[in-house]
Amino acid sequence: MPVKSKVKPESKTAKPRFDSGVYLKAFELMQTARHMAELYDEEMAFVSKYVHSTSRGHEAIQLATAFHLTEHDYAALYYRDESILLGIGMKPSELMMQLMAKKNDPFTGGRSYYSHPAIKKKGFPTIPHQSSATGMQAIPATGMAHGIQYLEGRKLIRNKEKVKPLVMCSLGDGSVTEGEVAEAFQMAVLKKLPIIYLVQDNDWGISATGEEMRAMDAYEYAAGFKGLERIRVTGYDFEDSYVQMGRVFEHVRKRKGPVLVHADCPLLGHHTSGVRREWYRGEDDLKKHDQMDPLPRLNKRLLELGIEKRKIDAIVRKTGDFVRKEFEKAKSSPDPDITLAAEYEFVPSPVTEEKGERNPKKGEKQVMVDSALHAINEILRDHPEALFYGQDVGRRLGGVFREAALLAKKYGDDRVFNTPIQEAYIVGSTAGMSAVGAQAIVEVQFADYIWPALNQLVEELSKSCYITQGKFPISSVIRVPIGAYGGGGPYHSGSVESALLAIKGIKVVYPSNAADMKGLIKAAFLDPNPVVMLEHKGLYWSKVPGTDRAKTVLPDDKYIIPLGRGRIDLEADDSKIEEGKSLVVITYGMGVHWARNAAKDYEGMIEVLDLRTLYPYDADLIFERVKVHNKVFVLTEEQIMNSYAESLAGRISSECFEYLDAPVRLLGAKNVPAIPLNVDLEKQILPNADQVAEIFRELLEY
Repeated sequence: MPVKSKVKPESKTAKPRFDSGVYLKAFELMQTARHMAELYDEEMAFVSKYVHSTSRGHEAIQLATAFHLTEHDYAALYYRDESILLGIGMKPSELMMQLMAKKNDPFTGGRSYYSHPAIKKKGFPTIPHQSSATGMQAIPATGMAHGIQYLEGRKLIRNKEKVKPLVMCSLGDGSVTEGEVAEAFQMAVLKKLPIIYLVQDNDWGISATGEEMRAMDAYEYAAGFKGLERIRVTGYDFEDSYVQMGRVFEHVRKRKGPVLVHADCPLLGHHTSGVRREWYRGEDDLKKHDQMDPLPRLNKRLLELGIEKRKIDAIVRKTGDFVRKEFEKAKSSPDPDITLAAEYEFVPSPVTEEKGERNPKKGEKQVMVDSALHAINEILRDHPEALFYGQDVGRRLGGVFREAALLAKKYGDDRVFNTPIQEAYIVGSTAGMSAVGAQAIVEVQFADYIWPALNQLVEELSKSCYITQGKFPISSVIRVPIGAYGGGGPYHSGSVESALLAIKGIKVVYPSNAADMKGLIKAAFLDPNPVVMLEHKGLYWSKVPGTDRAKTVLPDDKYIIPLGRGRIDLEADDSKIEEGKSLVVITYGMGVHWARNAAKDYEGMIEVLDLRTLYPYDADLIFERVKVHNKVFVLTEEQIMNSYAESLAGRISSECFEYLDAPVRLLGAKNVPAIPLNVDLEKQILPNADQVAEIFRELLEY
């Protein structure tokens, strides 16, 4: 037996349960949505240039929901939520400009699909851009609710109206089978977050029916998440939808926990303009859905309430004329400026120069892991909006590398806490946190475990700034222990930087010593863009022979390093450079230490350039040093084939060909799919100082 919801439904009465003006507004907007859908079919030759989907059949539940949203709220929508946008006050012409990918598309300036909003505007709920990856919006939305709860608890949210904000996450029923939706539900109930999951169920995916796709509907599925209240709503009946959604909103605003609303809806339009309903739906199915059309149902209700038929007919005519005028307005609006096509990969960082004291007098040397701990401590101390979370970083352990030791005890379990084993939520929730004004530093426990997070990293974090033209950059610091040392084996030793660097719209940092670790973490936190911090486990404590130089004096509290700046870690002698007896090693992480150790037998001949940031990389410094030395060695711990190092070597060869006296040399791990557990086998796979020294000899003799 399903658990009885605390959000109690009401039975209908013949009398209106709210002002009749609400019914009329809903009818007018339903007619607007209908005329828009019909016009799009009529103008298909013009409109079909870009794929779109309409809200036909879903208008009642969508408008009922929209009417309860306030400017203090947040929402995550999906591609069929056109009527929600009309309901919160968007004009048809504004939606049509997105449909036609026009310059004045108010959401993305022609960069994203129809009904993919990005709203940050007074008087409207905030709606960060969501991808078309079905169900992916559930995690950022839950992150928004999580951020609101944190900021409220710290009294960092205030508004004069004293309306408690909430998050409304809209989902199609088919998307609820996604594993990432389960991660979102889990955190919502675990933390009792202020979020509504609105599931619109029209019993279709694209061409697959609900019976084919799922063992149960979303309402039944939600019973497995203890603490997730749930309610069924007749989603094609505006009155029932409006009343029930009002009760749901009140429940969540009173902070009684999350709610899932399951709304039955007909699918009256096509799945999208590119997948038309007549291709796969039978007459019986179409007839069944037509009988649930919310428009005639609301029309009948208006007559029951005493609204004159002539007034209803006038609304129909008025909206038809209005939609046609709005279409012509959108159609004649300008196209985007093509010269700006590559703009907004990132928004500018406030950190533009190195500041603070790198080597304070009387400073003591620290290992890298402690330097990181000091950096996080200072961030939490100075920035009340900051949180730190991930697996096992909470009060009891403080991280499997002790990288968060005592932070929860010092700053509270609401700021430093453990998450379940769900990397997608850890990474994706930072997008939601950023949207509401919280700032998350998170940890994926090992680089080998980052793969479940890539959906969120690629679809939500990396694209948001570019698609919204800088409106919704995502400030996120993702710490990832990486690399091999001493028997970590195939699931705790991987190097994944090339996979991450294939993702555009994120920054990737890789420090090689304690001072850089601190300066780069603090810069990453202040950067308004997503930053992945790759931290080599073998350098954390300098226990690996030859890595003692990773320990440095702890920089002062103000020390910070701009992302994208390399550093000369070892200089060559000018005399050797003039004699043509020098080379430059371009490397990062453990490679810096292999190169330094190998250079002991080549005194004055070797320059080591530590990239520190892999993207954006310091091209000016790289090309400058290549032109000085004329011989280049790119060193990495990754396998070389199809790697970042190979790409960098190719770029150097292309940009600096006329300055090279020898081919660019590369060294990395052997081309195997994993690092073996046995330490002797591991040594055979990884580069080492002896191999580096041999390449030094060959290059210098060239």
